[in-house]
Amino acid sequence: MLTHWLGVDTGGTFTDFVYFDGDSIFIHKVLSTPNAPEEAILRGISELNISLKGLQLIHGSTVATNALLEGKGVKTVYITNTGFADVLTIGRQARRELYNLMPEPRLPLIPANCCLEINTRLSAKGELLEALKQPDIDSLVAAIEKINPSAIAINLLFSFLDKQQEQEIKKQLAKKFSDIFVCCSSDVLPEYKEYERGMATALNAYVGPLMQGYLGRLLKELEKNIKADVDKPTLSVLQSSGGSIQSEQAGKSAVNLLLSGPAGGLKAALYVASLGGESKLLSFDMGGTSTDVALIDGEIKLSSEGYIGDYPVAVPMVDMHTIGAGGGSIAYVNAGGLLNVGPESAGANPGPACYGLGGSQATVTDANMVLGRLQVGGFSGKGMQLNLSAAKKVLQKIATSLNLSVEAAAEGVIRVANEHMVRALRTISVQRGFDPQDFVLTCFGGAGGLHVCALADALNMQRAMVPVHGGVLSALGMLVSTPSRDLSHSCIQGLLNSDREKIEHVFAGLELRGADALRAEIKERPLFKRSLDLRYQGQSFTLNVPWVADLKSIERAFHELHKKTYGHELDMDVELVNLRVSVKGEAPPLKLPALVNNKKQVKPQYVDSYGFEKMLEVYQRDALFRGQKITGPALVVEKISTTLISSGWTCLVDNWGSLLLQRDVT
Repeated sequence: MLTHWLGVDTGGTFTDFVYFDGDSIFIHKVLSTPNAPEEAILRGISELNISLKGLQLIHGSTVATNALLEGKGVKTVYITNTGFADVLTIGRQARRELYNLMPEPRLPLIPANCCLEINTRLSAKGELLEALKQPDIDSLVAAIEKINPSAIAINLLFSFLDKQQEQEIKKQLAKKFSDIFVCCSSDVLPEYKEYERGMATALNAYVGPLMQGYLGRLLKELEKNIKADVDKPTLSVLQSSGGSIQSEQAGKSAVNLLLSGPAGGLKAALYVASLGGESKLLSFDMGGTSTDVALIDGEIKLSSEGYIGDYPVAVPMVDMHTIGAGGGSIAYVNAGGLLNVGPESAGANPGPACYGLGGSQATVTDANMVLGRLQVGGFSGKGMQLNLSAAKKVLQKIATSLNLSVEAAAEGVIRVANEHMVRALRTISVQRGFDPQDFVLTCFGGAGGLHVCALADALNMQRAMVPVHGGVLSALGMLVSTPSRDLSHSCIQGLLNSDREKIEHVFAGLELRGADALRAEIKERPLFKRSLDLRYQGQSFTLNVPWVADLKSIERAFHELHKKTYGHELDMDVELVNLRVSVKGEAPPLKLPALVNNKKQVKPQYVDSYGFEKMLEVYQRDALFRGQKITGPALVVEKISTTLISSGWTCLVDNWGSLLLQRDVT
């Protein structure tokens, strides 16, 4: 049986599918089933009529993310050294409300009665000050038995220097509690900063059993009627760093999956743009629930300083900024009479009112519907009929409150939503020293195309792109991802005083671990990329610099990067903090087919749309041909999304079907 590939991205409203049979690409959407995500996936596979034999499914999952954001992880015990049980609760003592002397307390991820201590200790140099004693471990076991948790997180001080104590505790607990998920910080994140390391380990334990259970159920359903091992489907999950990991290992590393879906969108955006020679992108992924923005300058930037909700996540993840502004974001008038949009979303159930599924609150999608920018029929690939009267009914409530017409109220909703996204795009670009005009504004997600021209106008950008398959781009990204692992190890010392041979030895060990983890997922030798986290002595935060054999060259590269990032460099010693290794395998052999020109050009239809002086031309995207030019205002519609080409913009269809937008500056 020939191998074939399916990329699946589970979103808050829709579950997206991109299927590649080795020659052609097929796309599809179904409504998500948040309480059991595997049901939507299996339904989509059935509707696409895909054979499960030999199928390689790469999945972007929100199971871990949703469990964390909704506080629905498993009961977890946190184990640390005597005197440090409150580390996760105290955190960095950063105040969410600077001038509020009595802020409302928030419950910690793990309650105090589930934070246990054990009497063992290493020094800051890794010297053993207090050895583990069996009676202490026995007391720990007794305390855990009383709590009866589903997961255990172990985080001892300076375990990145010597992991023996952590591993011994893990070994004995795993033997005693064979049905409990156990992880330790020396496996999850062997880096300094006990709070960030402890939080990453606790998050891994908090959502790990849920991820294991979900992936196990999904794989069992995929394998249900497959008898021969050679024909069994495989299941991988996209990590927050943009590389895939097999499901068997994914459940053990759940903290690495918290930005699974959004990472796929960036992978595909860069892949599609690179076909036309573009590599500088300012991207926004506007789905049903949220919008993710990112900046790509030649390559996708990773960060180890990300947050999910209120929690720091120090494992490598794509560097992006997320806001609660999507097609399903709810619009309302607050007590002061001001129009607001988001962050609450109508989600998949009931969804926007125009879906006809019982939605009773106005959303951004309803506003686009009222303004004539969405067509009634042929939506979402299954002929879903959008309900214009339902959209007008919910917008009328806002219009009445603001003393406006329904259309003017809808336009106000769009403007507010756009302003939220513009602010996010400025955060990721202007506030980091990048000029948006040097980049191509690249949109994806089901709602992105309707807003791309307005956002580009607000940022004074001249070029934009709506990638082919932009409505399911995150799912497409699953098919261009590579199996990978990102490993790190703290090694704090002066850079120029470092022993280069010892550094090489640590790098070699990390590479060996990464290659071993990838052994079952790749056929060829993996590619290795080494880098260092550096800082000026006394600083708290680091910059990442590629590894070269000459330490002086590394120091110069750090000075230059610091000046580019912050506008200055300092005459201070440079300190080495972390060693990092990225290990990557080969990507699936996806090749986007060139656009096949239709023999007969299809004339556009025309519709009225509020806010435009003339009627909009309406084009079917699958009827466009290579090199076709469209002058705005116009709509390009497809079964999974719609693109609005505003007045003053022109569109060129490239060889692969992407829409290249250019602003008229005359």
